Amino acid sequence: MELLPLRVDHAAEMARVLGDPVLHEFIGGAPLSAGALRERYARLAAGSPDPAVVWCNWVLRLRRDGPLVGTVQATVTPARDAAELAWVIGVPWQGRGFATEAARAVTAWLAGLPVGLLIAHVHPGHHASAAVAAACGFAPTPHREDGEIRWEHRPRAALPPGA
Repeated sequence: MELLPLRVDHAAEMARVLGDPVLHEFIGGAPLSAGALRERYARLAAGSPDPAVVWCNWVLRLRRDGPLVGTVQATVTPARDAAELAWVIGVPWQGRGFATEAARAVTAWLAGLPVGLLIAHVHPGHHASAAVAAACGFAPTPHREDGEIRWEHRPRAALPPGA
């Protein structure tokens, strides 16, 4: 799989990937039209309006010019030494390890920056997403936000020498 930086011209294909209402049972909201997604992607591609926050957004493409199958994103806040990760895989491609592959790649990239704390929010009933988080080294915490469980991971690369 390839992680490609998100571009506005991905919107039409991603509208089909993210268009299944079943996908939104856990992530909330409703499918966006290609036009609405194009507007959203333009805002994301422009970057965070807060200079203290960096938005990193990728689409996931199956290799050899395959279809787009999902997204992975990280919101990095250097002053907090933290990043929040999220991933979404279209329904037809779920269960094939794509979310785990993408989330592991972004987790490793963030650890190499280094970022000291990685955070993911997982719906308590979304067992597949919990499995992705666990496979990337995240562990659930007692904290809840908007009904989701906060998972955390402290990458080894971000620990001080000798720790």
